[in-house]
Amino acid sequence: MEIWGVTHRGAVRQQNQDSFASQRLEDGRIIALVCDGMGGARAGNVASTMAVDLFMRRFLEQDGESNDQERMQVSAAMANQEVFQRAATDPDCAGMGTTLVAALAGPGEAVILNEGDSRAYHVNQEGIVLVTRDHSLVEDMVERGELTREQARTHPHKNLITRALGAEPVLLADCFRQSMAPGDYLLLCSDGLSNVVTEQEMLYEVIHGGEDESCCQRLLDIALHRGAPDNVTAVLIRR
Repeated sequence: MEIWGVTHRGAVRQQNQDSFASQRLEDGRIIALVCDGMGGARAGNVASTMAVDLFMRRFLEQDGESNDQERMQVSAAMANQEVFQRAATDPDCAGMGTTLVAALAGPGEAVILNEGDSRAYHVNQEGIVLVTRDHSLVEDMVERGELTREQARTHPHKNLITRALGAEPVLLADCFRQSMAPGDYLLLCSDGLSNVVTEQEMLYEVIHGGEDESCCQRLLDIALHRGAPDNVTAVLIRR
């Protein structure tokens, strides 16, 4: 299994409040996550960096202690508690939080956890499928039939999320299992990518656009070419 990633502040924002990390485990599997912070001039950066660091530390500490899903949920819950506590006690960090999408990818299956609107896509020769569900106002409106998917992409409230790590004392993250066959990919990204690059464009770049090693950079380049109004982060895992 292989992994690549890139993050960039975009063409408009003065600071990159996205963070990501990845690591190959001793058994050959890969753990990776993307966080997109929010909350004030610097607090978003604090939230995303804290969440990534705390999640990875707790995840690696639990080696052999629990099953994969519990291991990820415990890691995310600890990160949530720490970010929530920091937001509650540090005036500079009041109201901060972060999205989180994490994947533990192995040769047969990936376990994926998400909170907020950072996404995980499963990509192969047959197409691209959004694995996660956004916790956002527009996603709720789509599910109620009030918006189409295309309308949601340009809705003025598309960035309003309904859940975030660090916003509440107890985390209610969703967990998914995705089969992984040889040649399959997982693409993790912040909304700075998914808001400006279509799923068909993602599919093309992953499968047909060129070398896997440069795929994340190609996706970033598309976002930058379109003005990249938000921070952009992409992580690609290949089975």
